[in-house]
Amino acid sequence: MVRLGLVVATFHSPITEQMESAGREAAADRGADVVETVRVPGAYDAPLAADRLARRDDVDAVAVLGAIVTGDTDHDQVIGHAAAQNLSDVSLDRDKPVTLGVTGPGMSAEEARDRIDDGARAVESAIDLVEELPQ
Repeated sequence: MVRLGLVVATFHSPITEQMESAGREAAADRGADVVETVRVPGAYDAPLAADRLARRDDVDAVAVLGAIVTGDTDHDQVIGHAAAQNLSDVSLDRDKPVTLGVTGPGMSAEEARDRIDDGARAVESAIDLVEELPQ
């Protein structure tokens, strides 16, 4: 059984709560176990939590869920690029899958709601990587 850690950004919580539900359902459908969920304020804060989960022996992979909605500035772009790069670094540094289920940047709240299933896809990708990569 694949053991997962989830990191869920709470900024835009109505959307990310639904992403988490979709992710948990996908895990259950695939017979995976979510052993720990860490909630963080926003996507920018996710890499530290993902790193802490990836260090654990009882976690095979980490799925990170969040939504970055555009505002009046390019702040969403900065957050998106930093989060993606740092999550990739965690995956490589810890030699464990860390999947990016963070939607955005550059999207509206409506577009974010349309991408709630990305929570399930991130969990499914984490499971696929654990099953595919040699141990």
